[in-house]
Amino acid sequence: MATTSEKLIKAGNLWPFILVTSLFFLWGLANNMTDTLLAAFKRIMSMTDLQTSWIQIAFYGSYFALALPAAILIKKYTYKTGVLFGLSLFILGSVLFYPASITMVYGHFLAALFILAGGLSILETAANPYILAMGSADTATQRLNLAQSFNPIGSMAGVLLSKIFILSNLNLSTAEERASMDAAELKAIQAEELVSVMGPYVGVAGFLVVIWLLVRFSNMPKASDAGEKLDLMPSVKRLVKVANYRWAVIAQFFYVGAQIGVWSFTIRYVMQELGLTEDLAANYYMAALVLFAVARFVFTGLMRFFSPQQLLLVSATGAVLCTLVVIFGAGIPAVYALVGISGFMSLMFPTIYGLGMTGLGKDTKIGGSGLIMAILGGAVLTAVQGQVSDQTGSIKLAFLVPMICFVVVGYYALSQKKLQPTN
Repeated sequence: MATTSEKLIKAGNLWPFILVTSLFFLWGLANNMTDTLLAAFKRIMSMTDLQTSWIQIAFYGSYFALALPAAILIKKYTYKTGVLFGLSLFILGSVLFYPASITMVYGHFLAALFILAGGLSILETAANPYILAMGSADTATQRLNLAQSFNPIGSMAGVLLSKIFILSNLNLSTAEERASMDAAELKAIQAEELVSVMGPYVGVAGFLVVIWLLVRFSNMPKASDAGEKLDLMPSVKRLVKVANYRWAVIAQFFYVGAQIGVWSFTIRYVMQELGLTEDLAANYYMAALVLFAVARFVFTGLMRFFSPQQLLLVSATGAVLCTLVVIFGAGIPAVYALVGISGFMSLMFPTIYGLGMTGLGKDTKIGGSGLIMAILGGAVLTAVQGQVSDQTGSIKLAFLVPMICFVVVGYYALSQKKLQPTN
């Protein structure tokens, strides 16, 4: 009798599965280190919420820009090629934090993040369908949820690194106090803080080199369309006619916007509601990520008994209810509700991705790039949330943006029966 792992993962693919799954950990680490930068740069450079949202615009804008070229690359060559190229850009972007910390120019940090995120975009474009291809189509969504379960573990590691090396080393001078300092004093404080920002990224680059070498010299499944004609526009034209795929891209855009918005403003929200510093508020962010990780494993197990569509609808409904408490509640109950949102979000990305990829056939890789390009929602909607916060003077009201996003995800889940292809 076959074991569960043999049913879930094709024989001979266990080591490649482990290696590719490690990438989910790595981009989770990078994503959530970046989320904490909004709180860090707000203090370091006395920025508004809209100004700090440029971090997410650079980061997730790069995801959008590189996803389609990544799909073309892996369609022409192999998933392994995409993974190696993505890791290379990830390493380069991380290393560029060093010169950025010397110049102390915000734009240089944004450029480093753009390059780093371009690498992550390529990794996600390659890794998600690669995992789907490592076993039976019947267990593809469950297999992707399993691999994605290691993403929040990376997220927790990213927040922990940020908490220890970045947030705990911020000077606690307020924006008003910094404005009254002379230029030399302020520059000295900022230089010390930016070195703390740089350190974790450069350290991660060294670890990434080891992963690059392991992938390069491991025997990986080819899983390539090499030799097939690349018909980009015909693929795109076919894809936009598939209602399920179209709505999956829309749902993914809004989901990622919600996730990044919730996590980007968690530290600031907790600081406001509980009167804590960035360092202490990050503990609640860490709790949210722990819940996110645990819930993803729970939801993966529940897929043995319930359909992905049913679980997605339950998750979207729970997220909307928690967000309402965040908006209209106060103090510790509202903070707990904010943490609770992460438990419901844990299912969403891989499930929307898996459902959206159903029945795409030869358009799978180009289709996968569209679902990664939808990550642009993290840039667009986080900026909208930052603008709402600045204009209304209320970070609470800004959470109306992710609440609307969860409603869209719920609609997609509710529409699944009529959207799913019949052949």
